[in-house]
Parts: sequence; structure tokens; C-alpha cells
Amino acid sequence: MAIAAEKKRNFVLIGHNGSGKSLLTSSMIKTAGLADRISNKLVDVDPLEEAKGSSINSHVFTFMWKDHLLTAIDTPGFGDFIAEVINSIFVSENVVSVINAVSGVEIQTERTWQIAQQMSKPIMVFVNQMDKERANFENVLESVKSAFECKIVPLVLPIGSEANFKGIVDLVGMKAYVYEDGKSRAVEVPSDMAKQVEEAKLKLLEDIVESDDVLMEKYLEGQEISEEELRTALVKAYKSGAIVPALCGSAEKGIGVDLLLDAIVDLGANPLEAKPLKAVLESGEETLVSASETEPFCAYIFKNVVDPFVGRVSYIKIISGNARPGDNFVNANRGTSDRISKLYWARGKEQVEIEAASCGEIVVLPKLKEASVSETLTHKDRRLKIVPPQFPEPMFSRSVNPRSKTDIDKISNGLSRLSESDPTFKWEYDPETGETVVSGLGTIHLDVMIEKLKNIFSVDVEVGKPKIAYRETITRKAVAEYKHKKQTGGHGQYGHVKIELEPLPRGAGFEFVDKIFGGAIPKNFIPSVEKGIVEAMKRGSLAGYPVVDVRVTLFDGSYHEVDSSDIAFQIAAIQAFRKGMEEARPVILEPIMEVEIFCPDEVAGDVMGEVTSRRGRPQGMEPAGRGMSKIKAEVPLAEMLDFSGRLSGITSGRGYFTMKFLKYQEVPPNIQEKIIQERKQEQQNA
Repeated sequence: MAIAAEKKRNFVLIGHNGSGKSLLTSSMIKTAGLADRISNKLVDVDPLEEAKGSSINSHVFTFMWKDHLLTAIDTPGFGDFIAEVINSIFVSENVVSVINAVSGVEIQTERTWQIAQQMSKPIMVFVNQMDKERANFENVLESVKSAFECKIVPLVLPIGSEANFKGIVDLVGMKAYVYEDGKSRAVEVPSDMAKQVEEAKLKLLEDIVESDDVLMEKYLEGQEISEEELRTALVKAYKSGAIVPALCGSAEKGIGVDLLLDAIVDLGANPLEAKPLKAVLESGEETLVSASETEPFCAYIFKNVVDPFVGRVSYIKIISGNARPGDNFVNANRGTSDRISKLYWARGKEQVEIEAASCGEIVVLPKLKEASVSETLTHKDRRLKIVPPQFPEPMFSRSVNPRSKTDIDKISNGLSRLSESDPTFKWEYDPETGETVVSGLGTIHLDVMIEKLKNIFSVDVEVGKPKIAYRETITRKAVAEYKHKKQTGGHGQYGHVKIELEPLPRGAGFEFVDKIFGGAIPKNFIPSVEKGIVEAMKRGSLAGYPVVDVRVTLFDGSYHEVDSSDIAFQIAAIQAFRKGMEEARPVILEPIMEVEIFCPDEVAGDVMGEVTSRRGRPQGMEPAGRGMSKIKAEVPLAEMLDFSGRLSGITSGRGYFTMKFLKYQEVPPNIQEKIIQERKQEQQNA
């Protein structure tokens, strides 16, 4: 069944953990007639999610609602899995921010909302859990207005409150509905709400006409505005971001869920109305890609799942063109060709096989040969790479080593597959220590990835403490000389260099200067000297960390017409650099992070004290709205590894922080000595 792009709606559910996104998704599925019950187990299908009682992955559900094809993406509410949220927002034309009716705007509400705003996505609000004690629709709307300085426009009013919450008044259509077992029944607007509804309707009318000059003129002239005109203006205002429509309900009881689906259909942007995406052509030239039903095939991989039985399962958003089983395509990022074996709509654990898909659709492709998240699939005659959204850099690391020697090969395969599914998860093998190091956004993130390694790939690992990417440098000039001379019977080896080492400003990297005059060293051996120095810089003299911010000048040396060779001069350069570094007063550098901490005003002083106790340098504090403060600081990464738990304790779970690399800085002498001893111990145990 071919479905026109105008009849498609892709939307993502964002919000804080515990706001009820998964239950709302489940309730949507039941309301659409695809399930006979409402349960998180319909959505959180990963065994790890069941164990943790919370989403750690995004989940995709495609279904029909009133002759429209809807695709809902339920996202995790933990900050450690923000990559799932970013890519899900990227491929959706509509955003539904799910907010707890009791708690109001929370930390992840803010973070995910800001991401949606940065991508210029229209947002609507669904205030969930209206049946809970202390639930308050008006208070939540005020908290949204305060937090995001937006024009929040309620399209509904709740009938009843807390345990007596039983229905919804639709302010646009001026109809009321009560719910029994999740099914709605039209009723008269309750008489005790008549005045409240009349006032809310007037406010709604005023908010909408403010966004439309023609309607504003009619309104001021006292002319009647029809429901159709009102709906048309409402749709336009929502898609432009001029207003944020708000609805409410109870996912658990199925109240208001049908009205939310109606709003997504009636107000929502279709794929053809999406903002063009940035892309790069094979030539390197930048271009824009718009959704199109007529252009050749182009799709973006926004999610990969590693299935122990099926293998790699890729979720794609078709930006343009069509797709059918048997079609060939090119992975533009890798330059490799592949073929579509089958196509599916996603429905949690289940998948529905389809014969074809087209522009705007979100579908599942199994068993692609090579595919990572954020890569582009295209027709062979239209090779371009869609520029993915920005993801936070992984900042937390741990060493993982297989308990069994038989798992050595399996661990690299498992980690490679996991990194293909998560752009914020990285891994590398450190030949210096013989350890495999994994990096992610936080401790929960790494715990989950290690559990997946065990559950999916059957690799049991020993987990070590976090690793810090220290560096070494020098603090004064030094001159060094080394003559590599070896006679072995035939041709010998001869290389002789004299070099000067001097420190460079922090962040300058490495400079090599050739000051050889008079042919003391033939020009064909100069690159060998530089190559040897670059090799030597991989391991510093203090603790074996890479050396940075050094200028090396080659100013003299000698050669042998027969015995000199590239390798001889490389060896001479390596040994000369090592000697010179020891004389140049080496020091260890540590990564310093630019940290922004968000915390309640009343504990800002305690948080500031905690930062200072961790060798941090506060750079200022400013209001962040809703009784929150933002503290800016520069803090060594080594001091941030366990900060998350401490911040949670100080702020009772309300605080969070972001950080990014700022610079490298010399460590204090006492800490340097500790690092050296720990590194020696690591190398002895390797």
C-alpha cells in the first residue's frame, strides 16, 4: 500500500526519566488497536531494560491512525544515552515533550528540549500522569513557560483531578470526552467547568490570532473566526515554532491519548515540510538535501541494533526516493555496495514485513554488510553524505580485559559492533599496557555496554579503573647527541644526529626544524630523522605517555657513505630524543575540562566548594531559571570521574553537568609522582 508523504507523521517522545514516555507509547499502540493491554514491556523489550526498569534504547513503532502512517520513537530519559535522543530528534519532523504532571520540568526535559530547539523542530507538550496525587496541569504549563520562555498554548482542559481525573475538554472543537477502560465517550462540557472553558477558549483564540496578521485584523474588527480558520492558523503557528501546543492525559489509563494522536495528525509536519539537511558531495562540496518523492534513493541510518541471532539490524529514515527488496545501494561513507534483502516496519519486538517504502518512511533493514549509525545510503548515481548532528564526546573510560584467552578475538568484534550502534561509545587497544579501553558518556552508559558485550557476544570481562589520557612535555631547552654505529660483518649501520629540544606553547603540537648545512647529513636522510623523533614521542621518559608541544631542531650530525641508512638515522633520532627529553625537565600534563554544572540555588555554595576541593577553578556563576544556578569551572578530568555521584548526593538528584575538553595543563608535583608510580605498576602487571 503506497502512502503519500503528506500522510506520514514521524514524531519523537522526549523527556525526563519517569515521565512515562514508554507507557505513553504502549498506550498509543493499544489505542491504535495493535495491543490488548498497556504495559512498559511492550516497549522496553531489551532484557537490560526490564532489569533496570527503565529505557536505555530508543524504540520505534509504526502504525496507522486515521488513514495516516505514524512512526513514534520512544527515547531514554537518562542523560548517558543522549545519543539515542539526538539521532531520534534528527530524523523526526515533530517532537512531543512528555512531562510528569507532578514533577513538572526536570533536568532531561530541559536538555532534550534544547536539542530539539537547536534542530529547529516544532514541539508540543503532553502532560502525563494527570491521575496522580498532586498532579497540576496549570503548574506544569507555568514551569514550561518559565523554563523555555515560549508561548505555551493549552488545547485541552482536564476533567477532574488526581484520582478523579476522568476526561478531557477539547478547546478547539469545544467537545468533552470521558474515558472508561481507555475508550472515550463524547459528553456535554461539565456545567461546573463552563466558565473555565469559556475563559480558556478565549485565551486560546487570542494566542492563535496573535500569530496570524489576517486573523488578528478580523478579531480586532469583531468578526467571527471559524473553527477551520482557527485550526489552519494553529497548524501554521505550531510548525513555525511560534507556539507550543499543550495536551494532557494519563498514559496508564489511556485518557487523552487519542486526542494526542489526533493532534499529531492534524497539526504535525509531514516529511516534505522538513528543513533541508546539510550534506557533502563526493567532490567535498557542501549541498542541501530536501525530502523528495521523485529524487533518487537517499537514506540516513539513525539506529543500529546488534541481534545475537539475526546480526546487525539497521533503522533508516528514507529522505528521498523509494526502496524495495532487491534494490542495490551504496554506503556513501564507506564507498561499499550493498543490497536490500527485506524491508520492515518496526513495532518493538515484532516487525511487519512490507513490499516497499518511500520518502519520509522509517523502516528496518536487516543484515547489511557494513553500516554504522549516522552513515548515508544512496543510489549509485547520487553519492552524498548527510552531515550528522553533533554528539557529545565520550569522557569516561574503563579498561576491559577478557577473563578467558579464548575471548580475545571475540571482544574486538563485539566492541566494534557496539560502537557501530552508538557514536558516543569508543574503544581502543592500548599496546603500552596491553589493555582494551572503552569510553562513554558516564558510568551507567559503560555499565550497559559492558553488559551488552556479555549478553550478546558472550564475552565476560574484568573491568578496570578509568584511564586518563595524560601527556608529557618539556619545560626547558636541551641539546642531545647520539651516534648509532654498528658493524655486523657486511654493511654496518651508521647514523649520527645532534638535536635541540625546546618547549612550545600549550596546544602547539610538534615542530621539526631542519638546520643542516654543508651536507653534514644528506637530505634523503632528514625525513628518517623526523620519523624517528615522531616515533620516540609516542612514549615519554617519565611515565610512557605521548609527548606534545615540543620543537626539535636538527642542527648537525654525520653519515657514512656505505653504512648510513634510513633505519640507522631513525634509531639515532629516537635515542637522541630520549636523552634530550631527560635533560629538558619533563613534566606530565593532564586534560582540563570546561565544566558547566546546573544545580538548585540553595546548594550552589556546596557545589562550588566541591569543585574547589577537586582542584577546580570556578569561572563564574549565573542564574539558570526555575531556582537553578549554572556554575562554570575548569576542572581536571581525573577529578571528574566520580563527580556525577557526588553531585547527585549534594543536589538530591536534581543536578547535572556537561563538560568538554579545554586544554592540557601541568599537574602538581605530588600528583605527578603518584601518576608515575601507578603507570610503572600498570606496565609491570601488563
